[in-house]
Amino acid sequence: METNVAQLPITDRLWAWLVTNKTQAAIGAVVVAAGALVVWIVLLQGHQRQVAAGEALSSLTIEQMLSPTPRPNAAQAYLNIAAQFPRSPAAARALLLAGGSLFTEGKYSEAQAQFEKFTRDHHDSPFVGQALLGVGASLEAQGKTDAAIAAYKDLISRHPGESVVLDAKFALARLYEIQNQPELARDYYVEVEKEGRFSSKAIEAGMRIEDLMAKYPKLAPVNPAPAPLTTSPIMLTNLPVKPATNNVPAVTNK
Repeated sequence: METNVAQLPITDRLWAWLVTNKTQAAIGAVVVAAGALVVWIVLLQGHQRQVAAGEALSSLTIEQMLSPTPRPNAAQAYLNIAAQFPRSPAAARALLLAGGSLFTEGKYSEAQAQFEKFTRDHHDSPFVGQALLGVGASLEAQGKTDAAIAAYKDLISRHPGESVVLDAKFALARLYEIQNQPELARDYYVEVEKEGRFSSKAIEAGMRIEDLMAKYPKLAPVNPAPAPLTTSPIMLTNLPVKPATNNVPAVTNK
């Protein structure tokens, strides 16, 4: 019998095994189905938690935007969302918004702590540049100018392509201007003006450059205007020479 089974095609041999081992096959099918159901439930629950986290964050953010005055304890509300839905995109965003709310409330050291926590826990997030900018702003608000300058420069060097770099450069220019370092301030203002492409910040940077030039007359511009173009003697020699003509009418004998 076993020899005959071995000679059957693979599908027939599989069917023969199933007929002979009906109980084992049924148990195996149940186990596989149960495992698939567990995986599906886990994935569904994860998706539902992410949806719930997003809805909670959106609801709180809209409430904040529509409120005529900042909502008390808004930062804590954001932190509650982050704690309730850990390891979700909404939780990461809630941490960042919590830092912003703390900054608005004037709690600069606490805001700095939240921004730094975000950079540690979500260093791959697309919002990490905003968190680094928040760190610099929080330090600046606390009067820690040197540390703020270092934070802004760290942002510029680590994330040169992000839009918040323009804000960091403008902040650096402003701090250098306060520190009576007009050359450094001018250099950063010029970068903002060039990279901002007619944005409001670029226009403001241009105005600050004019103020610096008026305050420090000896402060030369970074890129002085080119001298007027003059015709080169070499170019003149290559030009075709028009034969001289005598404008006096020729005298003819009548």
